[in-house]
Amino acid sequence: MDKMKFESPDLTAQNIDRIAALFPNCVTEMLDEERSTPEKKVYKRAVNFELLKQMLSPDVVDGDEAYEFTWVGKKAAIVEANKPIRKTLRPCVAESKDWDTTENLYIEGDNLEVLKLLQESYLGKVKMIYIDPPYNTGNDFIYADDFMRSQEEENEQMGMYDEDENRLFKNTDTNGRFHSDWCSMIYSRLMLARNLLTDDGVIFISIDDNEIENLKKCCEEVFGESNFIANIIWKHTQQSKNDEPHFSRQYNHTLVYAKMKSDLPHFYFERTEEDNKNYSNPDSDPKGLWRSGDVRSPNYRKTLCYTITAPDGSIIQPPANGWRWSEESLQEKIATGEIKFKLDNSGIIRKIYLCDQPGRTPENLWEGSRFGTTRQAAAMIKELFDGVQVFDTPKPIELICKMLEIATYDESIVLDFFSGSATTAHAVMQLNAEDGGHRKFIMVQIPEKCDEASEAYKAGYKNICEIGKERIRRAGEKIKSEIDVVHKDDYAALVQSQQSNDQKVMTGFDSLKSSGVLTEKGYTYTDKDTKDISRITYSAENPNDFYRFHPNALDIGFRVLKLDDTNMKDVYYAPDDYDQGMLAGLESNIKDDRTDLDLLFGCLIDWGLPLSLPYKSEQLGGCTVHTYNDGDLIACFNANIPESVVKEIAQRKPLRAVFRDSSFASSPEKINVFEIFKLYMPEDAGDITKRVRVI
Repeated sequence: MDKMKFESPDLTAQNIDRIAALFPNCVTEMLDEERSTPEKKVYKRAVNFELLKQMLSPDVVDGDEAYEFTWVGKKAAIVEANKPIRKTLRPCVAESKDWDTTENLYIEGDNLEVLKLLQESYLGKVKMIYIDPPYNTGNDFIYADDFMRSQEEENEQMGMYDEDENRLFKNTDTNGRFHSDWCSMIYSRLMLARNLLTDDGVIFISIDDNEIENLKKCCEEVFGESNFIANIIWKHTQQSKNDEPHFSRQYNHTLVYAKMKSDLPHFYFERTEEDNKNYSNPDSDPKGLWRSGDVRSPNYRKTLCYTITAPDGSIIQPPANGWRWSEESLQEKIATGEIKFKLDNSGIIRKIYLCDQPGRTPENLWEGSRFGTTRQAAAMIKELFDGVQVFDTPKPIELICKMLEIATYDESIVLDFFSGSATTAHAVMQLNAEDGGHRKFIMVQIPEKCDEASEAYKAGYKNICEIGKERIRRAGEKIKSEIDVVHKDDYAALVQSQQSNDQKVMTGFDSLKSSGVLTEKGYTYTDKDTKDISRITYSAENPNDFYRFHPNALDIGFRVLKLDDTNMKDVYYAPDDYDQGMLAGLESNIKDDRTDLDLLFGCLIDWGLPLSLPYKSEQLGGCTVHTYNDGDLIACFNANIPESVVKEIAQRKPLRAVFRDSSFASSPEKINVFEIFKLYMPEDAGDITKRVRVI
């Protein structure tokens, strides 16, 4: 029976496997200096990169000169990103909200290590990432990821190494590797983050002028220059700062990159009345409102330079660059009425119909008046926390909501691994409340200590994680309580007459559609008697499809998981290192302080299952059996599991099953487990050894 590894995937080994499959002659062996001893040489696989370059191209870039972006520590950052770790995420039910039902996650720990642990469970599943990393101003903290130093050296360098092993240091501009340290920090995390994105996924990264150039170069290497989408300029303040010596900087950057630009759908904002003010219907066109559009080709093409005959027989000459369409296409548009002739037959008019516009393409200049300001964000935090300014530099939820609006779907997973005050989580809940979506968030934050002189510390918040979790709790309850105020004067009569039963909801739905009041974004009403809150939404493609949204369906909870060392004891000794006195301590390979829930979530990580799905625990034959997501995994960690319990688990035909190594007294008992599963799952007999494991 195979044992679970309980370590993050070895990405380097996986990459070597892929290269070996394509170019087996480029994979060789080299001495493993870490595992070798004077008595015994150990070898490991390696890539012959010089030969690989020859295999890929007849023209090889040799020598020291090449067009590339590099810094001191870049190679180490790549190695560190690919290096496996023996860590786990331990559930903390007491600090969670709605543990049993929520699909949101709040993870405490070093984000580099957390990203490694998420590689299997969320590989290719995250639709959008937003991060607001340290700007490297010299006053903020960044991560030190050089694990090759001794513990004493690391502690001495950072001066910020606390009892929770937070690797944070203040990267002042007196540091000779000021920019290099920051680049190494962000590069390794971007490498891992890219793996988590869906093929149509996108990442937004906020930054200021200090590292914008270096960040863009890092992103171009990780995501590819061709996957650059935009540099959004966010004007975060409306007032000039007189303490700036030369220019008052009123903006921040947000770099936007796609996983695969070719798969990324178009971005659209919902259209406003201002956007539509130029549309009219002076000729009573049955297709509705329209505005005139350009008929000229943006670039000269000889084939587009042809004349048009007007209804009165006059000849209309082409523009300098030609028409926008081929002659055949233009004639078709004339026939359908999309192109009409001017009254005096001197030219043509192109109609752009409002009904054909799915939305408005976003600009890359985002004004604070529409997307929020830092002052508004700070005021919101202060209001949430009863007048206490617990966080100094939050982003406004309006800003993040707009990103979510253009880049996510209703069921999208959203990740923020520099979550800070958890603005991203707040924005996800807010947008879900507005459009009835079911987006899920994953927040990751290292428990950086609050300054003892800060308002946050005086209010009882010892680290940033405590602030973030409390913000989600307070923001969620506030959003939930405000859902019932989404009304407009036009709906007043209907709101008063609306009842909560489905039949009258249908009647109201039809009424709304026929009156033109109900849009695709939906409609929210409150029944005056029952206080029931519902949202009705329909699709233009399927106008008879609708659903009701109740505030109790809004997910404002989160599961708290905390990064910790592996659940397994360090029992990897050489044979000569064992003695008789150690046997009692090696009876179990699991650490004494670990619970069933710790072990269950450790198995989820190792097997690559999402961490937010429902599970249940029940008693069978005196044993506790955990069933995750209706049979994706069934686990039992009791000692001396009776055969009857194993049979009951096998009868349920789980996709995966796991037991403790110590659950069985002997090897024959372990072998018998396989035979039981083969008996009840004969169709899957060949996969049993992969689907049934022990820890």
